[in-house]
Formats: sequence, structure tokens, C-alpha cells
Amino acid sequence: MEKRLAVSAIAIAVAMGSAPLMAQVEAPQEKPAAETAEAAPVIGSDHVLIAPWSGNYGGVPPWSEISTADFIPAFDKAIDMARAEVDAITSNDEKPDFENTIAALERAGAELTRLQNLFGVYSGNLNTGDVPEIELVVYPKLAAFGDEVNQNEALFERVSAIHDSKKQMKKLTPEERRLVEDSYKGFVRNGANLDEAGKKRVAEINQRLATLGTEFTQNLLADEETVTWIDRKSDLKGLPASIADAMAETAKEKGKPGKWAVLNTRSAVDPFLTYADNRALREKIWREFVNRGDNADEQDNNALIAETLKLRAERSKLLGYPTYAHWAIERQMAKTPEAATELMMKVWPKAVARVNEEVADMQAVADAEKAEITIEPWDYRYYAEKVRAEKYDLDFNEVKPYLQLEKLREGMMWAAGELYGLKFVAIDGVPVFNPDVRVWKVLNPEDEFVGLWYFDPYARTGKGSGAWMTEYRGQQKLDGDIKPIVSNNSNFIKGKPGEPVLISWDDAETLFHEFGHALHGLNSDVKYPSQAGTNVARDYVEFPSQINERWLMTPEVMNQFLVHYETGEPIPAALVEKIGKAKTFNQGFTTVEYLMSALVDMKLHLAGEADIDPDKFERDTLAELGAPTEIVMRHRTPQFGHIFAGEGYAAGYYSYLWADAITADAAEAFVEAGGFYDKETAKKLHDHIMSVGDSIDPAEGFRRFRGRDVDTAALLRDRGFPVD
Repeated sequence: MEKRLAVSAIAIAVAMGSAPLMAQVEAPQEKPAAETAEAAPVIGSDHVLIAPWSGNYGGVPPWSEISTADFIPAFDKAIDMARAEVDAITSNDEKPDFENTIAALERAGAELTRLQNLFGVYSGNLNTGDVPEIELVVYPKLAAFGDEVNQNEALFERVSAIHDSKKQMKKLTPEERRLVEDSYKGFVRNGANLDEAGKKRVAEINQRLATLGTEFTQNLLADEETVTWIDRKSDLKGLPASIADAMAETAKEKGKPGKWAVLNTRSAVDPFLTYADNRALREKIWREFVNRGDNADEQDNNALIAETLKLRAERSKLLGYPTYAHWAIERQMAKTPEAATELMMKVWPKAVARVNEEVADMQAVADAEKAEITIEPWDYRYYAEKVRAEKYDLDFNEVKPYLQLEKLREGMMWAAGELYGLKFVAIDGVPVFNPDVRVWKVLNPEDEFVGLWYFDPYARTGKGSGAWMTEYRGQQKLDGDIKPIVSNNSNFIKGKPGEPVLISWDDAETLFHEFGHALHGLNSDVKYPSQAGTNVARDYVEFPSQINERWLMTPEVMNQFLVHYETGEPIPAALVEKIGKAKTFNQGFTTVEYLMSALVDMKLHLAGEADIDPDKFERDTLAELGAPTEIVMRHRTPQFGHIFAGEGYAAGYYSYLWADAITADAAEAFVEAGGFYDKETAKKLHDHIMSVGDSIDPAEGFRRFRGRDVDTAALLRDRGFPVD
């Protein structure tokens, strides 16, 4: 999963026009935002939240100097400054041209961009105290300003004049023409051609959606703060010692030494469901997890979801689209909901058939053990591990001692060096927002500065669950050579003090995945901010991250960096061979739990203005699809932050499968070239994918890399499904 913050506040507002992607937050605490605003000082342009960042490396985020009480007045000031820059563009008496309008928009709002990036980190990582209440004020302000820019008639007239001038467009570079096209389409897609009543209603909807997204995430994080306490050691039977120790440390940190704590987050729940022998406790913990946001209490998200869907549908109709899905996907690689659905349904029946085989295998194991059960969702991971051990003689408990977090970090850095020539050097003396955060400077082969990488690996109160990449500062060359600052954030559980943190194989893949997003940002080499790094189509942005997962499985990484935490010995070749043979194991489960979420997302946003009961819609849709009852959606609707915390992946969760089709084909390019470290193929990946951002059409970028269009059959081959 990935979270992105604004790169060019005004340019992104014009291009996207949707409510900001909300970070996950917890329930309100302490003083209301109104009191915070009244008590806050007047903010000047030299305030730390607005002023250019100081220090080495082109300036660094001033985490140590921030007071949350300053956020609301700082946003008021930054919005005023950005508004003045827009006014300067529209009041320019000179004929509109690329430099005085489009490039000026790219430059505008620098103060607001920096502020959004700083506040985004508080939303996602430090969401305690007054931050939740501040969000409820800030995000509607940002939505309102976005609408103000998108509905600025004078600004749209200037952009239209450039767009409609064949003479001007002919003189522009391909990147500049693409920027003009994107800007023009952004205005049109967000209501520039509506009458005053229509514009007013769109603005009202956007502000309400900003509030709903914030409330959704606050409810979700509140439910994720719940803990299942275990009092008896006998209830830990089956769990690896490293997991039990981490649960004990969590309990100790939460003031209950001598107990064991299971947090209501995926990183804590999945290992318990995989290994714990206590079936009743597995069910209890599973139900707590899958019912987040769905408990008919103050944190219930169903009413928020229903209102969100109605408002998105209404806005889409106003903008001239039949449904929200048509509006959202128009600018993606898929172009239409039909194309996205076609790919999903190409895979769905094959994945369901594989699930039926997997369930039969698991039921056979349970029957052989005389368990006298029928496989239920809380049994799937547990019995899948037993089948893996039986079919492939592979127990991931044997693998985990070789999966040290720090060694894996070293491994992914090493692979990035082999592929892109990047070197990572740990540095001190740079402000961080939590003592757990560490920083590396990134250099190229000539030891020239490329950017900074921040790493925030551990779970904490007020931090959203999951894993993501954040861009603190985007790369650009519009005014000087601006170097990127990116971070990776995870939610690993600390073990005993002084001992290495051991993670699961799935978590190791996620670590490499999110680092792929970071590498996409670090390798960026474009001129314009809104075309830099990860500012690409949503169903393409996951391609660089998903292909980076492939380097975890390479012998070069496994032999050097998967070493036993006690002996230092590399992972045995026999165990590596077993992992390779089991590569397509459990792909039915993995694919179906994902597609259940992606298909429900799509159908929710194709439903138009219908009155929707989210729980009933979810049940009915899955029944119509013939979804296996032994599996639950990876993200059930009431906790589906990808699509309801903001609009980042709304009607777009299919993007992971779309990008995985591209990834599978790209991976075959490396195999055909002789290996994943083939220099020529790696250079093509860098030159046509990793460095170009959105300066070219992604389909064209892939063609330049692969020499042809994507072969989607590679996806089926990669997952071990029949191609016919």
C-alpha cells in the first residue's frame, strides 16, 4: 500500500481536484480545533511550517521545531499565499503562454505544499492529542481551496488559450504538451465548465467528502487501538517464540507485564491466525479484525460510507459522467471501468477454482487430524501452513530466523545499488519526528547527492496500520536541481531489547514493495514537479513497487542477507529451493481475497446514486460472484481506507492487479535476459520507467522498456493459473 502527499499543491489540485488522501488517524482527544485555532498565534511567511527548509541536503523537514497548535493558522497563511500567486497569474496582462501560466502554476503554492507534507506525516504517524480535531478543520479548508482553483474562470481561460493554440502547442516539448493537456483536462473534469449553481454544489460536495474521509479514518484507527489480552501461556501454543516475545513486549509497553497483547492490526493479527493452535482464540481475534468500523457503535463507518457513495455519484453526474467509476478511471491506464473489470474477471474464475482446491487440501489435513471442523475464514492461514509443510516440506517457521529486518533492509539497498547504482549512507544530525526514525543519504555512482530516505519501521499509538511510502519533497528541475526526500513507514512489532526483529515472509515482500515506491521517487529525473516520481496513473504507480518485490527472491539477496539471527549462517540452499517451488502456493487465497475487495469497490462505484446499505451490498455482491465463504475480503467495506479515507484508490483498487499484469511481463523480460541483475534490462527499467515519472504516457514508457505492449497472459503464468 502507498500513501502520497502533495508534490505541487496547486498543480495537483488542478489535475486531481479530489479530496486529499487521508492518512489513518485515531479518535479525537484533548482540546477542540476551534479552541486550538483561537489560541494559535498569527503566522507569518517566515514561520517554520511555511518557510523554506534549512540545513544540509537542500533543506530538511524541521520536525523538532513544530507545534501542532500552529497548523491551522499556518494553513490559513499558506492558502492566502497560494491564492495570491494564482491571482498574479490571472491578472497578468501578457498573452497566456506556457511560462506565464502553466509553469507559473507549477511554481505556485510551494509553501502550501511543504505544509501539507508536514501535516500529512502527523496525520499518518503522530495522530494523537489535538491532531484529529485539526484534521477536521484542515481537510475541508484544502478541499475548498482546491475547488477555488479548479473553478477559477480566469485561470481556466488562460489554460484553455494555450491548450487551444496549435501554434503554441507545436512549439512545446512533449513533456510540456502533456502538462498542458493534463492541466486542461483537470479543469474540465472538476467542473470548470459548469454553471454557478453546479460549481457551488461540487464545492459543497468536496468539502463534505473531506470531512467524511477524516471521520472514517478516525473511526478506523480507534478500532485498531483495541487489544486482545492473553493471560495463559498455554494459549500461545503453536506460535513461534519471536511472535510470542513481541506480544509480551507489546503488553509490557501497554502497562500489563506478564500478559501477551494482540493488536488489532494486520501485522499482529496475521501471524496469530497463521500459527496459533487455539481455534476459539483465532476466531475471536479474526472477528475483532474483520469487524473494524462495523460494530454498530460510535466508530461504525457504514453511514459515512453510504453518504460518501451518494455524494461521489451526484458529483460525477454533475460533471457529465454516468458513475463515479467512469470519472475516476478515465485518467488511468485502464481508461474505463469495463476494461478494469474485464481483467479482474479474466482472473477471478481461475482464482476461485484454485481456492476450491486449496480448501479441499486443508479440509483433508483437518480430517486427518480428527479436528472435526469445517474450514472457516479463521482457519485458512493456519491450515494453509500445514498444507505447505505437507506438499512442499516448507514451514515458514524455519524461514523466519533468517528474516531479520535490518539485514533485509541492507539487502534491498544492495539490490538498488546493483540495479540503479545507488548508495545508501546512514546519517545523524537530521531532525526526525520519532526516535525510531532513521535517515540515509542516497548517492549515485559518482558519489553525487541523489536524495534522502527516512525509515520508520515500528508500530506506535497514533500511527496508521499497514505500510506505505511518503514523499516529503518531490524531485524537480524547474527552478534549480531539487532533490527528493522520501520515507518508508511500516508497523513491525519490536521484540526483546537487543534482539533483532524477525519478520514474516509476507512482511519481507511488503518491505521490498514499499521500497520500490521510494526508489521510484529517488530515481525521478524530470523538470516539472507534478510529473515527478510517483505522480503517475494510479494503476501504474504500483508497477515499480511490485517489480521490486522480485529481488527478494533472487539468490544474490537470499545468500547474502537472509542469514540466521543466531549463527549468521546463510539460509540453506535446500530451504531456498523449497521457497522457490512453493512460489505459486496459496495463490488462490491471495488472489481471491484481493479481488473480492477490488470487485466490491468497482461495483459500489458503478451503482450510481442508489441508496446503499454497505454491509448488505457487500454480502449480496460476493454471493452473486460466487465468492468462497472460507475467505473474507482483504479489506471489508467498513475498514476499506483505500477507497473511503479519501479518493486515492476509490474505484481503483483494481490497480494492484493491473500493475501486477505489467509486473509479470516485465519480470519475464529480466528472465529472458538471463537474470534480475542484467545491466541492459535494468538500464531500460531505469530510463523508461523509474526516472520519467509522468513526463510520458505510461503505456509508451512500457513499450520502450519491453519493445511491445503488455502481455497480460504473463500474469496468469506468474500465479500458476491456466492461461487458456
